[in-house]
Amino acid sequence: MERIHDPVIFQHTLDGIDLKNNIVATYYMKDRMEGVDFIDHYKLIESIAIEGSTGSWQRVEEESDEVREMLSGKLVGYFEIPCDDEYTKSAVIQLAFPINAWDNNVPMMLLSIAGNCFAYSQKIRLLDVIFPENMVKNFQGPKFGVEGTRELLGIPERPLSLHIIKPKMGMTPKQTGDQVYQTAIGGADMAKDDEMTSDTYNNNFRDRLKHVMDAIGRAENKTGKRMIYFCSITDEVSKLHEKALEAVELGANGLLIAYSVGLSAIREVTSDPKINIPVMVHNSHMIASIDCISWPVFTKLLRLCGADQTLTPTYWSSIPMVSLEEGLRCQHVAQAPFFGFRKMWSMPAAGTYPGLAPILIPEYGKDIIIPSGGGMLGHPDGYTAGAEAWQQAIASVMEGVPITDFARKPAHKALRRALEKWGYIERPSTPWLRVAPKFHPKPFKMEE
Repeated sequence: MERIHDPVIFQHTLDGIDLKNNIVATYYMKDRMEGVDFIDHYKLIESIAIEGSTGSWQRVEEESDEVREMLSGKLVGYFEIPCDDEYTKSAVIQLAFPINAWDNNVPMMLLSIAGNCFAYSQKIRLLDVIFPENMVKNFQGPKFGVEGTRELLGIPERPLSLHIIKPKMGMTPKQTGDQVYQTAIGGADMAKDDEMTSDTYNNNFRDRLKHVMDAIGRAENKTGKRMIYFCSITDEVSKLHEKALEAVELGANGLLIAYSVGLSAIREVTSDPKINIPVMVHNSHMIASIDCISWPVFTKLLRLCGADQTLTPTYWSSIPMVSLEEGLRCQHVAQAPFFGFRKMWSMPAAGTYPGLAPILIPEYGKDIIIPSGGGMLGHPDGYTAGAEAWQQAIASVMEGVPITDFARKPAHKALRRALEKWGYIERPSTPWLRVAPKFHPKPFKMEE
């Protein structure tokens, strides 16, 4: 007798699977057929598990039970979500895929957990990935991460500010260096090329690197503080590693790579011992997959593949792409215990300005980098004042002084001018959770 749902695929639980040798992917699925009150989710899941491993829509003779047992995906968790619509079926599911199907191979791993599955369910989203010990031992994670970057900068505690060089493209190397010098003397801890910066008719990474590092040296002579500059080297895979090595030889102290090159290419650069400088990964290419893959999954993958820092969405930005909780979860994933890897910097980004410091820092903690382009360079008193305003905003939070009070001090004119231009917001709070406001306790002063 042939079972409707193959026991080789279904008769498993998460606590019964070999977690040292299986990668476990968690998905949300939602399917609807108008006028049809029966959806066999298990048959759909079976198709997803097989498509991500051994088979096709039609089983063939060579796909034996032994082959399926050794190599196919297995359902280890199914959690149906109640729904009042009789035509809809939704659930959170967990699929385990054996790593001996692809061994130490990131592109093949992605085909298993994030490949044809997206063609099957009407709405499916990869929510999380649990990596197995026997796979992770082949990775080294961030080379510097939070701890190592702090040592390089000599800044043990506070959040870091980062100058995003603007415009995205079109500046000469000298103009780029001049802009960085102005923010460096204003106290910016880091600077980075925009992710769109590449080798153009009037600019290339070699000349740009020379001018920027010269500017950083001049600023250091004046302030005693050395900035890290993340030089954009995004290119074809065949050129990326070579450019990274050349940048190191030319004196680079940081590299910027866009996610569009792929995880495997990023891993190749970060795992090379000769490339002993921090690597930042820009996430813009990841936005295309946001409906299908949660941002914390990307964060965990980048940490696994060696990124020291990566930009993450925040609810308070100019483009709040994900929920408050999903944005914050990126920070949790970046810095949670993870096979002994170093913590990765989280970078809440997009349209940030100094008035956001009192929200971002308490939400993300002190181990964050706050990147700012227009919110630094658009300061009414210029680039140096823009960098100063960010340092003053960070100091106000770290010292526990309300940002408006801090800005009133004569020495903090830069912050005051930034608040006058961009303002600030107070984070809504609900200390009593779901209790209606009319039931919240009200403070009062007792009579003597």
